[in-house]
Amino acid sequence: MSARRLLTLAFALFSALMLGLAAGALWMVVSIYQRQLLPWLALPLGMVLAWAIRQGVQRPGLAAALLAGAATALASVYMNMLLAAVKISGEMGMGLLDTLRSAGIGMLWQLARLGLTSADIGWTVAGVVAAALTAALPTRRRPPAPAPR
Repeated sequence: MSARRLLTLAFALFSALMLGLAAGALWMVVSIYQRQLLPWLALPLGMVLAWAIRQGVQRPGLAAALLAGAATALASVYMNMLLAAVKISGEMGMGLLDTLRSAGIGMLWQLARLGLTSADIGWTVAGVVAAALTAALPTRRRPPAPAPR
């Protein structure tokens, strides 16, 4: 494997991770603003993530589908962990950053996992599948514009 291909793969993976974290944070903000969990947002966020990842890869296919599915799953996990941190900080009267530092990843993961319902998992799986299918589809190429006369 060439260095260029390895760097391209590393950049695509890094981009997918960052897009997933950003989508999870956005999802958390919308859920807090609406004052209810919005598990169905996994579908539109997954499709948006798939579109963004598909624009960044040379050829859509299995790699783009895996990256989009992983980014959607990461967004769901991150959103649930952030919501657990928000609940802790609200109940304890602490700031969000202090809560994130003191609770740690393990405790937030356990609290997020305890709060999951089968509907949440179902919506997340649907979002992951939709993202993977959207990212795997070939892009439509526009025909070249006719030359001016």
